[in-house]
Amino acid sequence: MTGQTTVRTAVRVHGRSAQRRALRAMLDALPTHGGRLLLAGEPGLGRTTLLQWAARSFRAGPVLHLGPGPDVNAHLTAGQLLDTLRAAAVAAPVLVCVDDAHRWDAPARTALARAARRLSTAGRVGLLLTVASDRAVGPEFARLPVVHLDPLAPARAAALLDDVTDGAAAPAVREQLLAEAEGNPALLVALVRRLSPAELRGHRPLPSPLADAGALAEAAGGVPTGPSAQARDLLLTVAAAGEASDGSDADAGLVRDALRRLRPAPGPGPGPGLGPGPGLGLGAGPGPGLGLGLGPGLGPGPGPGLGLGLGIDADPDAEPLPEQLVLAGDRLRFRSPLVRRTVHATAAADRRRAVHRALAEALDGGGHRLTALLHRSWSLGGTAPAPASADRLAATAADGAVPASHRLRAIAYARAAELTADGARRAERYTAAAEQALLAGRPERARPLLAAARDRAAPDAVRGRAELLRGVTELRDGPVGDAHQSLLLAASLLAADDPAEAATAALAAADAAWAAGDLPACLATLAPEPPLRAEHPSHGPAAAPGPAARTAAAVVHDHRVGMRALLEGRLDRAGAPLGQVVRRGRTGDRPETLLRSAAAALLLGDVDAARSGGARALAAARQLGSDALVPQALEYLAYAELRAGRHPQARTHAEEGLRTALRAGQRNTAAHHRAVLALAASIEEEPDAVARHVTAALDTARRHGLAQAATLAQWATARADLGRGRPFDAADRLGLLVLPGPGRGHFAVWRLAVPCFVEAAVLAGRDEDARRVLTDFADWAAFGADPQAAAQLARCHALLANAEHADALYRRALDRHDEAGGDFERARTALLYGKWLRRRRRPREARGRLGAALAGFERCGAGVWAAQARDELRALGAAPRDPGTGAGTPARLGRLTPQQLRIARQVAEGATNREVALTLAVSTRTVDYHLRKVFAALGVRSRLELARMVGQAERAEEAQAAQDARGAGHQEKTGAQP
Repeated sequence: MTGQTTVRTAVRVHGRSAQRRALRAMLDALPTHGGRLLLAGEPGLGRTTLLQWAARSFRAGPVLHLGPGPDVNAHLTAGQLLDTLRAAAVAAPVLVCVDDAHRWDAPARTALARAARRLSTAGRVGLLLTVASDRAVGPEFARLPVVHLDPLAPARAAALLDDVTDGAAAPAVREQLLAEAEGNPALLVALVRRLSPAELRGHRPLPSPLADAGALAEAAGGVPTGPSAQARDLLLTVAAAGEASDGSDADAGLVRDALRRLRPAPGPGPGPGLGPGPGLGLGAGPGPGLGLGLGPGLGPGPGPGLGLGLGIDADPDAEPLPEQLVLAGDRLRFRSPLVRRTVHATAAADRRRAVHRALAEALDGGGHRLTALLHRSWSLGGTAPAPASADRLAATAADGAVPASHRLRAIAYARAAELTADGARRAERYTAAAEQALLAGRPERARPLLAAARDRAAPDAVRGRAELLRGVTELRDGPVGDAHQSLLLAASLLAADDPAEAATAALAAADAAWAAGDLPACLATLAPEPPLRAEHPSHGPAAAPGPAARTAAAVVHDHRVGMRALLEGRLDRAGAPLGQVVRRGRTGDRPETLLRSAAAALLLGDVDAARSGGARALAAARQLGSDALVPQALEYLAYAELRAGRHPQARTHAEEGLRTALRAGQRNTAAHHRAVLALAASIEEEPDAVARHVTAALDTARRHGLAQAATLAQWATARADLGRGRPFDAADRLGLLVLPGPGRGHFAVWRLAVPCFVEAAVLAGRDEDARRVLTDFADWAAFGADPQAAAQLARCHALLANAEHADALYRRALDRHDEAGGDFERARTALLYGKWLRRRRRPREARGRLGAALAGFERCGAGVWAAQARDELRALGAAPRDPGTGAGTPARLGRLTPQQLRIARQVAEGATNREVALTLAVSTRTVDYHLRKVFAALGVRSRLELARMVGQAERAEEAQAAQDARGAGHQEKTGAQP
């Protein structure tokens, strides 16, 4: 221990919303029937905390905490235990909590599991058990419903850290604590407890290693061990192999080879330190293993050997595989990452070095050069300078011909930095490690490496490179204002030694200002570049860059020039340089160049080129294993599909982008994907999905200053209002985004929302406000960056025109849509035109336009807008079929799922929620949930309104049925064909 920091108890459970919902569902059901649930998770993830939360939350009856009795030989049978629990539940429901059920002995576990399986019919008893998943869950619990605990997400872990430290941790210390804890709450608390107040506040250096043996053992609940010396060696070898593995597993053949080399062959007789005894079976359970022919001392010769559980050369006396390990095919892994780290950290130092040496020898000459060097460096022990080893590691990590992942290169650079004595060289290697960690999609690992790279003695080029990486990290997952300043500093530090990299940093700073919606800062950052000198006084003539470097530099220069011209309104000067960026993307193969190409195409409104560039960037990033670039490529693809009006495709890309962004720790990118998902859901009948994505996007956007994501999310909410027939709400929301004033939306996005605002404002009687924004929108349409803008402008003018001119304007808008393509926007124009025609008593023309609108909305999945078209057609006497609901059901009821429709009809007939639940054989809670959905979907606020709407629907069904019957009779009499 190095300090005395007092860690206060967290005041709330952080995260775990899905697990708490599962627990709450079981608790809510206990007044009517029994239930059981098994909470499983590795040590330190908070099983006991959730159990205590459930116990505190249960108010319907008593809570019993059950543990094994003092006499371990006196066990209740399952029937006796069940009878005891039933008796306790006679007066009120009972919740029975069993923590760490895996620690019970076998007979007690069997009785407990049998009783649990019979609880569903045993009355009002709930049984909540927890087991550790660092070992196989006992077969007696296999049939129980399981809720798994995963590591906390970065944001939740950060909230827990702030909770237990009162926010006292310095930013750099905070980043290192979060990276070391890897989402494990107990380990995070143990690490904080280890630090002194001065270390926590950044006034003193942190201990190294931060997660030492004591902290890991505290979080793991002790030091994991095996039943024999052979088992302990196996555990340590697998743990050590995992230190230089791309995943959490290790090659079983490598482990076997390393174990053979771990001690010199002792010849006949017992091996040193192991003594006689059976070998160890690497099997996933009972059964024969693959004998290695290793004697009791792990030396060659006959006798019991190390079995790999592959079913040949069986040794009946082989030890089973340690319960901490799993063998899957030819890969061995720990069930718990925390236990793996603990085994490695708590081993004796000389034994740990010996294992790494054995692994290095086993890897030599096998095509795993970087991994072998890493293990050899760890066999040296400690962090004392070892220049030769550090240079070999760094050179191999930098060699692109050596097959290795970004993660492995990051580990190698970091180890090389630890073994480097020179401060400037050490900072350079830590920076390289951070870059590789970022490419691997691990920003939580990059941040501590960048903090370690801070060295005022390092040259400007090294410091500038570190600042560039820090800015890119913040741009993806932090306040974009901070990212902007870091990137400007990077450009300044790099200007003299690496002007091309300085230009890259400046363009990234402009990206940060763009994301923040800061137009002056964006323009200032994009100011013309100073002329570059051919040489630097301290370095002599500069080396000629290669073709790839020249292409990258040209892309950055052209993008910068074109982007500035576009923002200055000099549209004639923007097209050529941005077009050049797009063209280079057609032949490039680097994801960074391809991403710039897609971005330039979006600026020019060339959505086809943007889709092509985004798809090529996605393929290139995946091929290179650049996990950090995949979310951005998917973001550009989603924006391109959205601009083209292909909402389902945009949704598909955004859903994948959201998953990859969250996995890569890029909350800002995730916020952009959520905004796209909200816009896609706003045309579908999913108001809950819109609200969910908007809330999540705005949560990040407001904290990190993401004006672009915030504008898109707010537009999505307003468009959902407009689609559901709420123009006043839509006009209020959109007015804040598009009308002049301090609250106007992002400078490059608000114009996209103008057509929605004009439509909502006209419906709300705010014609003058609508006219105020059309001049700017006309300039935007004239530039041609949005293929839909010309048609949308004609539609806006039609909405504001008198009857004499509106007809021609609507037709002109439809002609423009035919040129631009895009089902959704064309269908919206056709819907508005059809409404206008119907109100002017031109039913035949109206019916044609409304039918075309309905077909267009259905083709692109715009359910909420299709409902408007159906309502208008019904007003004309037509009876359009609502898919999945039948011809007679009005459009609003057609928004309900079959289950919601059944519940709505029963409630309309006067049934209570309990009566509905009994009729449909569901819980009252389920009825409550669906009824809330029904009220939201139909826009009703009471059961009376719901009954009135359902009654109208039933009368409409009867009228439609009568009309159909009359039509059928007429056909029979006249012989007319349907």
